[in-house]
Amino acid sequence: MLSEGSISLLKEKLPLIIEQRDVQTIRDMARDLLTILPEAGSNQADARKPVKPISLEIVTGEINQIAGSRTPERAIYYANRLYNSLNSTRSGRMNDIDLSRWKEYDEIITDSLWIEEHRDRVSGHSAWYWGNFIPLIPRQMMMRYTRKGDWVLDPFQGSGTTLIECRRMGRNGIGIDLNAETVNRSARIIEETENTGNVSTRSYIGNALSIDYSQIMTENGIGSFKLVIMHPPYQDIIKFSDSPEDLSNIADTDDFVKRIGDLAGKMRVILQRGGHLVLVIGDKYSHGALTPLGFYCMNEIMQRGFTLKSMVVKNFDVTRGKRNSEQLWRYRALSGGFYVFKHEYMFIFTRG
Repeated sequence: MLSEGSISLLKEKLPLIIEQRDVQTIRDMARDLLTILPEAGSNQADARKPVKPISLEIVTGEINQIAGSRTPERAIYYANRLYNSLNSTRSGRMNDIDLSRWKEYDEIITDSLWIEEHRDRVSGHSAWYWGNFIPLIPRQMMMRYTRKGDWVLDPFQGSGTTLIECRRMGRNGIGIDLNAETVNRSARIIEETENTGNVSTRSYIGNALSIDYSQIMTENGIGSFKLVIMHPPYQDIIKFSDSPEDLSNIADTDDFVKRIGDLAGKMRVILQRGGHLVLVIGDKYSHGALTPLGFYCMNEIMQRGFTLKSMVVKNFDVTRGKRNSEQLWRYRALSGGFYVFKHEYMFIFTRG
């Protein structure tokens, strides 16, 4: 990161560049600035005017753009952009991203194809729960669609991935799951996760389709949720319990899709206007045919008052169900004429 002295020097020199109208003069001044910038000491900083940190790499790239410009208009545009990024903040409409520093957010994924090779095993994340999703998903969704202190709901808590990320990222979270044993185990892991933002995370045992959300919200002082992340069972691919209320015990696809739609309808009531609902789901293959479960559910949710904002396709290399049996699945694919699933979907909806 640049020293405060270097940042103060930038604030002093950039207006002088912006005043120029000769492109060669601007180029020379930019090159001079590149030379002296790393040498600027912290004693040039004004303690009464705290500065936002910024990386040397970002600033060097911006100044090189100024120095490489072919017209004064373009050079001044770049200089103004850099100067403004040092002196003002452009907050996103739905998150804490400073758009004046957009180049600094390398960790945020904006592509619709995610290739993730390794799971995050830190801060309580593990693969003890069959069917959990990777921490990358809630982390990215929270960075894009929430601010610190907002409320996030996960109606299929499972191993607690979403609530663990809430504690790591300073978001409040509510998790719900039908399986009492799973909730009790994940709740202990969640509580052991460092809570630097002093946020609230609570887990409830219950059916996401019938639990009293108004009571939960009253208990926790929640006016509305900013983000809902739904990662339901992929119908009956993996059986999670013997309960007839468990979505993993529904054999009829139409019934499953309707229940997902019914849940989305409930989420719409408690989600703030402009808030986001994220559905993480995959397709299924049975009886020699592919069932595009993800797209069925996508369409159903769109009929419940949501607008589809985006769709992400994410890879998964080896699931717990296929672990140590890759060759068997390859044989089955060759024999049956199908392709082994290596992807799932994230459908991102907004509430109008």
